[in-house]
Amino acid sequence: MNSPAFLPFARPDITEAEIDAVARAMRSGWVTTGPETKAFEQEFAAYLGGGVHAIAVNSATAGLHLALEAIGIGPGDEVIAPTLTFTATVEVARYLGADAVLVDVDPVTLNIDPAKIEAAITPRTKAILPVHYGGVACDMAAIFAIAGRHGLKVVEDAAHALPTTTNGALVGQLPSAAAVFSFYANKTMTTGEGGMVVTKDEALAARMKVMRLHGISRDAFDRFTSTTPAWYYEIVAPGFKYNMTDMAGALGRVQLQRLPGFVQRRQQLAARYLAELQDLPLTLPAAAPAGDAHAWHLFVPRLSDAASVTRDEVIQALADAGIGTSVHYVPLHRQPYWRDRYALVPEQFPVAERAYQHMFSIPLFTAMTDEEQSRVIAALRACVR
Repeated sequence: MNSPAFLPFARPDITEAEIDAVARAMRSGWVTTGPETKAFEQEFAAYLGGGVHAIAVNSATAGLHLALEAIGIGPGDEVIAPTLTFTATVEVARYLGADAVLVDVDPVTLNIDPAKIEAAITPRTKAILPVHYGGVACDMAAIFAIAGRHGLKVVEDAAHALPTTTNGALVGQLPSAAAVFSFYANKTMTTGEGGMVVTKDEALAARMKVMRLHGISRDAFDRFTSTTPAWYYEIVAPGFKYNMTDMAGALGRVQLQRLPGFVQRRQQLAARYLAELQDLPLTLPAAAPAGDAHAWHLFVPRLSDAASVTRDEVIQALADAGIGTSVHYVPLHRQPYWRDRYALVPEQFPVAERAYQHMFSIPLFTAMTDEEQSRVIAALRACVR
């Protein structure tokens, strides 16, 4: 009897429409940042609404770096972020010579705990970097209140949060300095690699556009498509190489059109997991508050104290059943660089530490079939007791 095919933790949802769009971009003769990327930026800004500026980049990490540089983060500054995140959230602070101050998370949402933010503020603190973990929004009202009291900037790591709402407003429309979305392969929409920085601040947008491509004073696409000689440009800052290709932009445009369907499918999958796993000894992910939207980028159960198996045993049992999993995340206070640089110990982060010991991420992606989800549910029911 043949074993079922391996079910990966994530699989991109790519159709012939995306393939055709990328092929058209390649045949156009313009493959670096050009008309497709510009159209993607305009369409993404229109999706969010409210006059935001959208700057396409080659990764969300690049977007976070641009945003922190644009708000003036530099040597000696501190930025506050949750320990339960991917290293990209805070490594960009180190690019700029600033320090990351890691704090614990809320036990229900696993988002940054506002009370821990307040306690971590020092005279060196310049910014707060909330991460909308798994696709549910942080307590942004509390975070903005803290930022306002202390004169801090807020840059949202929105890699999981397309589309997430809080108090009825889309992430990307909030009064933060900037929000940064990811289009990595397993996100709610993808460009393969890539990201988008959004801001309502025209000056910040202008700075990020200049720094995105070597600190050049003029857009390369405009220079190379001008009908009159337009070869002259000036380097006004030591910029970076963070621009998005037109192939990625073309892919993103189609994915953005499909996003409403993606959202609906993720909600269906999450609702079924919540319904069919509720009787197991698991703490299931928190839903969004009433009236708000959860992006459901991740579905992360946590074993409860009543469970008779360990997290690692569950991951192995699912692997034996041909099902891929992941862990989001090994907290940064456990990672050698951050641990050693800041002399961090697990006891400083009891909520994140406990969550890490019990959490695992199970497959949830829009190309997942009902039968594939049934396999995951059956495998969990067979091993989690």
